[in-house]
Amino acid sequence: MIIDIRSDTVTQPTAQMRSIIANANVGDDVFSEDPSVNELEHYGAELLGKEAALFVPSGTMGNQICLALHSHAGDEAIVEGESHIFHYETGAPSLIARVQLHCVPSPKGEMRAEDIEYAIRPGDYYFPRTAVICLENSHNRHGGTIISLQNIMEIAAVAQRNNCAFHCDGARLWNVEAATGISIADYAAPFDTLSVCLSKGLGAPVGSLIVGSQAHITAARKWRKMLGGGMRQAGILAAAGLHALKYHRELLPLDHENASRFAHILNQSEAIDVTMPETNIVLFKLAHDAPDFTERCKQKGILISRGRPGLYRAVFHFQISKEQTSKAAEIIRQEAEKLL
Repeated sequence: MIIDIRSDTVTQPTAQMRSIIANANVGDDVFSEDPSVNELEHYGAELLGKEAALFVPSGTMGNQICLALHSHAGDEAIVEGESHIFHYETGAPSLIARVQLHCVPSPKGEMRAEDIEYAIRPGDYYFPRTAVICLENSHNRHGGTIISLQNIMEIAAVAQRNNCAFHCDGARLWNVEAATGISIADYAAPFDTLSVCLSKGLGAPVGSLIVGSQAHITAARKWRKMLGGGMRQAGILAAAGLHALKYHRELLPLDHENASRFAHILNQSEAIDVTMPETNIVLFKLAHDAPDFTERCKQKGILISRGRPGLYRAVFHFQISKEQTSKAAEIIRQEAEKLL
């Protein structure tokens, strides 16, 4: 049996979710007539404490629409140096919103407010205008790290002082809520817009939500259509997302427990240097690396992925059991020790 911990995007719809998909009430969402989409958007907006929400096919589309909402061609967006928007969205900001990215480094994804203040451009005509500040919570490439509410509030104050919009790539914000016990609405409150994912730890097959003011969502609907995201009977997807929001959020703490269990087993070996996780993502490196290490693990039935250069990544989701977690960790430890 394969144990796939490359990402929390590899989940399969449960039997109950497949039944809900098959029986979803649908209509034409481009006409705003799909009842399942409308219910998902209403539920998501209420959950995050915002006026409105929009169902989009992917988190990348969600982030890019939000950048476009907050900027004009030639503007600049501040992002953390290891952010998903910078690394994994195929240069889309330069094409869609036609902005450039100003990367601010940080040790664990949590940018200092003073560093952001310093990065904001002066008003001289030969500088780009700093239009929007983007945070990522939890932070993927730093290992699922949590951006604290205090840090968010400090950066929100910087954004407000400098007339910048404030956006959150909250693909895994559900994990932050699960880890801290602070409500998702409290985390969302300081932001003008957020993009939150349904197809990672929550386990829906497709989709994200953009949330924000009614004015932002009205404008976002037009951007979604321009980008080819205007779907028709999208309720078969939205119904799965709604089910995931209602019933799979409660499973996220188990993912965090498995991530911690996995990290503690790896940490017992001198062949592995592991970063203890804050949520469901574990980053580790080998004392003696091998270019085919992922393939060696695959031959033993364990799928892992590469993280930042020199690092490996394991991501836990509700379809990985405690027993599978321990088995995967033991096999990886054995393979790493063969390299000593």
